[in-house]
Amino acid sequence: TGGDTLMNGEVDLSGRALIVLSIRPSHGADAVSLQAWVDTAFTGELVIPRATITRLGLPQSAAVMAGLADGTQVVLDTFSCVIDWFGRERVVEVVENDGNLPLLGVGLLWERKLEIDYPARTLSLA
Repeated sequence: TGGDTLMNGEVDLSGRALIVLSIRPSHGADAVSLQAWVDTAFTGELVIPRATITRLGLPQSAAVMAGLADGTQVVLDTFSCVIDWFGRERVVEVVENDGNLPLLGVGLLWERKLEIDYPARTLSLA
């Protein structure tokens, strides 16, 4: 397999499990580091705030119907990006939102082991 076998993050003072991703709009483009909140209630891959999507110049791919936590159904625009994921470039779908922090969802966690140690304020993803 090759590449990194572990990604480390932290738990902030608000209890959010955070990890830094290396993200780019397309293969070969310059990478930008982006801190994402691990959200195990989100079944997709990534949610990124609209302003960040614009700043990164991510290409739009489609739109999806999404169910919000309050039960509301909304249509959200989706975009694509490339992330460095355990030593490989991986194309992922990004859902746009109005939030402040990007969210990393279960779609990227299925084949990984996530450990969050709240007392030590550490996160590891293997």
